[in-house]
Amino acid sequence: EMESKVSEGGLNVTLTIRLLMHGKVRSSCSRGKGETVKKMREESGARINISEGNCPERIVTITGPTDAIFKAFAMIAYKFEEDITNSMSNSTATSKPPVTLRLVVPASQCGSLIGKGGSKIKEIRESTGAQVQVAGDMLPNSTERAVTISGTPDAIIQCVKQICVVMLESPPKGATIPYRPKPASTPVIFAGGQAYTIQGQYAIPHPDQLTKLHQLAMQQTPFTPLGQTTPAFPGCSLASVAGKQRSSVALPLPTLTIFPCICPGLDASPPASTHELTIPNDLIGCIIGRQGTKINEIRQMSGAQIKIANATEGSSERQITITGTPANISLAQYLINAR
Repeated sequence: EMESKVSEGGLNVTLTIRLLMHGKVRSSCSRGKGETVKKMREESGARINISEGNCPERIVTITGPTDAIFKAFAMIAYKFEEDITNSMSNSTATSKPPVTLRLVVPASQCGSLIGKGGSKIKEIRESTGAQVQVAGDMLPNSTERAVTISGTPDAIIQCVKQICVVMLESPPKGATIPYRPKPASTPVIFAGGQAYTIQGQYAIPHPDQLTKLHQLAMQQTPFTPLGQTTPAFPGCSLASVAGKQRSSVALPLPTLTIFPCICPGLDASPPASTHELTIPNDLIGCIIGRQGTKINEIRQMSGAQIKIANATEGSSERQITITGTPANISLAQYLINAR
């Protein structure tokens, strides 16, 4: 009875449903200076907001009476199906992929959505024809989980209706820490005493303060021996070693995806040199990687020659020899330390 009232918009209840969208998906809802979203707001009567910020993911918040929320979801689902159809006209794919939406639901409500022994989620799948998956882990720095819904637009609309019924019957318990996507960050490369950020295929000189920090660090021992630092990656430890005291500065370097690039202003052929590192045996595996994949990646990214000495009987450490320009060595050390 409650479900039929909700489906018909008979309950004068205001709900807030949150969607997690990737940039490419989000753009289909907001292209044309926001005309699509404006039209959805006007025709559904729901409040639709897209979170701001330079993030690969955005949160779309849909608020309003249940009938307005269902209209908004219907418009979004059919818009996505239209985009899929249009993309297939230039594709060789023969099977049409389903429309997929990701809801963001307080973890305290997910138990009711799954039901005892998975009974509720099974019932929703069977009655709507949609695929529903509740993530096992909470989204980072939040108490919310992602609920992925896939299927035809009609199946998704029916699925959202049933999920709304569950959310109305089982309100969140306690305070909810909402998921907020993190801004996209640009990789940083240190080379030739200068910090660079990657933009497209080029390396652009980074603001002076980061370059000065790098130059200061390079005057000292660039990295403390592995296993003796405790910076939480993502981050890179640029440490000064004086006697038994060590200090580290964590730089926000959230990705190791550093692509080959043209670095304007760098010397074409500075003199090669050699640097040696000592690595604990129990960490060498994560640096080498499966069948040498990681160490080969580091060689390719840094442009340095890297040799790992064989294990010596009775020794708990392995020696790594890095040969190349100071820029090559600096980048190789950073990548090894990050691993």
